[in-house]
Amino acid sequence: MMLPAPITPGDTIAITAPSFGCTTEPYATRMKSAVAKLQSLGYRVIVGDTVYKNDGLGISTDPRVCAEELTRFWLDDSVKAIISAGGGELMCETAGYLDFPKLASAAQKWFLGYSDNTNFIYPLTVAGGSGGLYTQCISGFGKPWELPENQVWDVITGKTRSVHGFDMFQSAAAEDAAEERYGALAPYNTDSPKRLVYAGSAGQGGPVTAEGVFLGGCLDVLANLAGTAMDTTLEYLKSSGPVIWFLESCDASPVELRRQIWHLEHCGWFSSASAIICGRPLAAWGTSVMGVDQYNAVTGILSGYDIPIIMDADFGHLDPSFPIPFGMKGSVTAEKDAITLSW
Repeated sequence: MMLPAPITPGDTIAITAPSFGCTTEPYATRMKSAVAKLQSLGYRVIVGDTVYKNDGLGISTDPRVCAEELTRFWLDDSVKAIISAGGGELMCETAGYLDFPKLASAAQKWFLGYSDNTNFIYPLTVAGGSGGLYTQCISGFGKPWELPENQVWDVITGKTRSVHGFDMFQSAAAEDAAEERYGALAPYNTDSPKRLVYAGSAGQGGPVTAEGVFLGGCLDVLANLAGTAMDTTLEYLKSSGPVIWFLESCDASPVELRRQIWHLEHCGWFSSASAIICGRPLAAWGTSVMGVDQYNAVTGILSGYDIPIIMDADFGHLDPSFPIPFGMKGSVTAEKDAITLSW
């Protein structure tokens, strides 16, 4: 797949809410700040009507309206990038009204989002589309920009084709404390050293080098999509070559994580895997249920594959995260607590 053209000042960026909108705090304040930041960089910003809606059930509004707005922005050649308003829980309903083959055959552009936005980026990629960047939603660009935000912008403006991990991350408690002290636009409050965990053929501490196409997203979403009409994964894998799977989770407990991995493994998704990279999970972080934790939830199912497994990498629901391009052929290199993705 080819990356979309780099965006440049003067280009139009659209914001839409195919899942969660920006009608509550801190998201409303962060969105307003992010729009101002993008405008200060010289971009024209269009904010879709769905961003300001909250009349839907578990979603910004009627999923048919969400799908129509997302489709309209995607097919509008004047729009060079789309940023999702937020994650959420029920974007699967929006995805059910999207024509992924049609969207994949249109001119490709950048789409930025993560978590529930896997419902759009993943089916689009396996349908033959490109341009998805697994990264912050619009609220993530409202706070003062630091290395993670600058990495994203360096990717979509064509300045780099590699990203690196970070030394520290912030726990959920640290994020809450920063917001309580500084308000909606709080900076990162990193309080925990990042430690990569290796399994499979990786050996303790690496080094690891693997090549393949980047594919993955939020496990909560992927396990739900698998087996639906939107799941063309097995057809995609026939021509994709090796795959570097990147996986993370929001809501799942450790046992649900293990069920999700089991389900995808039995769907045949990992047949051509060259490596597995797991981000930091939210609900499962540091917990155990009947002996199952965030680590053996993965290794207990995938240990039969002779591939490296790298866990607690720099993406997911515990910030900061580096951006990952869907469908791009690239490589992962990791040793001790350092990790780099290149494409």
